[in-house]
Amino acid sequence: MLLGTVSQISQNPYKLIYLIDYMQLNDAIKKRRSVTRYLNKKPDWRKVVRAIDAARYAPNADNLFAMKFILISNEETINKFFDASQQDFVSKAKYLVVAVSDDSKLVAHYKERGTRYSALQAGAAIQNFLLELMEQGLVTKWVKYFYDEKVKEILGIPEKMIVEGLFPIGLETKIKTGAEVLTDLENIVFFEKWGEKKMTPNPIVTLENS
Repeated sequence: MLLGTVSQISQNPYKLIYLIDYMQLNDAIKKRRSVTRYLNKKPDWRKVVRAIDAARYAPNADNLFAMKFILISNEETINKFFDASQQDFVSKAKYLVVAVSDDSKLVAHYKERGTRYSALQAGAAIQNFLLELMEQGLVTKWVKYFYDEKVKEILGIPEKMIVEGLFPIGLETKIKTGAEVLTDLENIVFFEKWGEKKMTPNPIVTLENS
């Protein structure tokens, strides 16, 4: 049991707060979907900004945050992303966020590993962003296929920057997106060394063997 009995929780209200926070996080993680249908209604832009703010809390090397987020609401600009992504739903969203990394400071500090650290930071920051969008009642899809040069041309992004993804954002329609296919847990966990799928039981400590 996660937190103990009801009586134990009542004696320590902080446990209840923790339980609520855990449930909210767990729900956000497990209910997140890649959604490509959006209502023809513009969401509150402040909710999108809150999701961008959540990205700042992702871990990063030496406190060198390398991410930038471009929030686009102009319909004419968003329509141009059909050509840039070759995916029609991208141009149907009321908001579009483009996530960009600048790895220059990380490369200056860590040389060739700086590029790797930048990519790791981007993944962590974008996951925070996606989960907070879910918390705010918004949906999106992380679009990874696009023409980098076209995206940079549309938004005036400098050549050296790395476009990490496009995020069309909206309110979900009544046609709900089904659950995503997940890899079984047993296929991603090893114990103690590579390839070992079985956990060695912990020995029972007794007076005889202690």
